[in-house]
Amino acid sequence: MHRYLRAIGFSEIKKKSQLQSLLQKVIQMVSLTEKKGFLEGTSGRDFVSDEDDNVYAEYFLDLCEDAGICVRGQIDENGKFDYEYYFPYMRGNHISSHEDVSIERHAEKESYAGVCDDLKVGISIIFYLQNMVPYKRLQAMNRLPISGTTLVLGGLSVNGMIMMPIIKNEQDKKRIQKASQDRNQLIAQARMGDEEAIESLTLEDMDTYTMISRKIHKEDVFSLVDTYFMPYGVECDQYSILGEILEVSIEKNIITKEEVVMMTMECNELTLSVCINKKDLFGEPAVGRRFKGVIWLQGYINFPE
Repeated sequence: MHRYLRAIGFSEIKKKSQLQSLLQKVIQMVSLTEKKGFLEGTSGRDFVSDEDDNVYAEYFLDLCEDAGICVRGQIDENGKFDYEYYFPYMRGNHISSHEDVSIERHAEKESYAGVCDDLKVGISIIFYLQNMVPYKRLQAMNRLPISGTTLVLGGLSVNGMIMMPIIKNEQDKKRIQKASQDRNQLIAQARMGDEEAIESLTLEDMDTYTMISRKIHKEDVFSLVDTYFMPYGVECDQYSILGEILEVSIEKNIITKEEVVMMTMECNELTLSVCINKKDLFGEPAVGRRFKGVIWLQGYINFPE
């Protein structure tokens, strides 16, 4: 059972027979809605063939706003869909990065991970690629690597909490924004080998460490740290995050009627969308408050025409 299936409203699925019935229902609903001309973007299927004439197919169905299940497999010689694997997804609705992305295939199956080096975050962002078919199509046409892409990030969470914001006035916001811009510029220069920039970043990190070490004895860490975005555990596409909520809505899974919370948030100047089952969220989400939790990060790459 996929650990993050409950994030999109399937907390009661415990047995393999229940899962198989659900996946069959997804495939049937996609086929049925496609025939009836269902709304574009909420369901569909796509196909692509590789250089060895293997035909890959995926069926996807939104079960609530921008979140659902994708079923992937191959089409055999008789034109029958042969199921291989599935995954729940959360499709983001804001562009997270304009940096170029590199993609690598997973070892055990025909799925892919993306890597994006964005200066805003300070680390390499590794995510699970949602739109595999367009990538394989470009690969078959020998159009890779391709530049000019944008990246939309989304995440699923099974455990999170809402925290109150740090009070900031307009002057504080401008100061933080200016400091962030200066740091990003220094990081860009350091990547190009600028020794002065490397030294400045080192001194800045030492000053930050000293300040936090002094204040941590009297203040709570979350009153000092506004947001963070850190790798979590041994799986490379899972992250522990703390971000400010920009948008929030509560949706219902069309099959189970379970409520899920959709949040768009800013985390280390990175905009991403997160979906979590309302049962697994501690606190009341609201714009301006902060979300703290662990997410499975997914990405949708917008390839240029």
